[in-house]
Amino acid sequence: MTTEKRDYYDILDLDRNSTQEDIKKSFRKHALKYHPDRNKEKDAPEKFKEINEAYQVLSDPEKRSIYDQYGHAGISSNFGKGFEGFGGFGDIFDAFFGGSSSDSRSSKGRDLEFVVSISFEEAAFGTEKELDIKRREKCLVCKGARAEPGTEITSCTSCSGTGQVTRAQRTVFGQFQQITTCATCNGIGRTVVSPCKHCVGKGTESVNRRIKIPIPAGIDNGSRIRMESEGEPGSNGGPIGDLYVLIKVLKHQFFEREHNDVLISLDVNIVTAALGGTVVVPTLDGEYDLEIPQGSQSGRMIRLKSYGVPYLGRRGKRGDQIITLYIMTPTKLNMKQKKILKDFGDELGVGGVNDIDNDIIDRMKGAFKGR
Repeated sequence: MTTEKRDYYDILDLDRNSTQEDIKKSFRKHALKYHPDRNKEKDAPEKFKEINEAYQVLSDPEKRSIYDQYGHAGISSNFGKGFEGFGGFGDIFDAFFGGSSSDSRSSKGRDLEFVVSISFEEAAFGTEKELDIKRREKCLVCKGARAEPGTEITSCTSCSGTGQVTRAQRTVFGQFQQITTCATCNGIGRTVVSPCKHCVGKGTESVNRRIKIPIPAGIDNGSRIRMESEGEPGSNGGPIGDLYVLIKVLKHQFFEREHNDVLISLDVNIVTAALGGTVVVPTLDGEYDLEIPQGSQSGRMIRLKSYGVPYLGRRGKRGDQIITLYIMTPTKLNMKQKKILKDFGDELGVGGVNDIDNDIIDRMKGAFKGR
């Protein structure tokens, strides 16, 4: 279950009218308090990361503006790319204090995102799609080791195989340790003597894959499906990234969706509307013989229980199909048909066209007379 992120202003104890100077001061205070080299509490590293993330957004006017308008959703698509302006949490802290938190030797692989289009019916009842993607995977020859099979891999002499170098630095806030990625081995901790010829020492290669995407019943347009560990490999033993599939539901000829209800408009001729009758309407389950009640008026809605879209993850529960009737008035009548309608009007006591118009005018005059 995903934990909802805290508000960035709350993290730094700021209000939304805070100036850039206020943001910097608050960051200094909180970062110093929770820096892992000073605070040994179990949750200090996570709080320190949270503080840095909040500062990264609020200190950037453009990101702050997006966050103020759209919240976390507005910046989530760009945040996964990292903190380009500072190069990481350690660099942010280093910019203020001259020290740095520990760089991680491993990192998660790149997430991938693709769009899959499905029909209205497939979204309602679920389906399975095959997706052709191109991604980087561990080299089949060296298995990601970057070295030619059978050749020697030695420990980096610069970092003694740790992948990191450490130096102490004294600042006005005290002494801090600055731990950075080893520049000689790029944090791997090993030196490759003979690089793999197949991947040219990269440890990864580009591969075309066909992946089956299970699409659950009831999914809606714009939903994202997460395929865990179907992205690209991580660096230095880090976890594989994920694959995100964005669902695009194509428009239907008849149906519209409102939550889990299916909406449809139905044109009914004036005779059927007046006398009642049976008409055939389309549903997600096929054709349905719909009874039109006698005397139906335009705008009348008829509900078919459990003929709508299934609820996502709730087996057996479905929305309804709502049919809105629109009564069609004939526009091309011959003389015989006009006489029949006029006689019918006389029978009802509404008179001819002129009588009807005069009646409306008289009622309007009465309405305005009292004003």
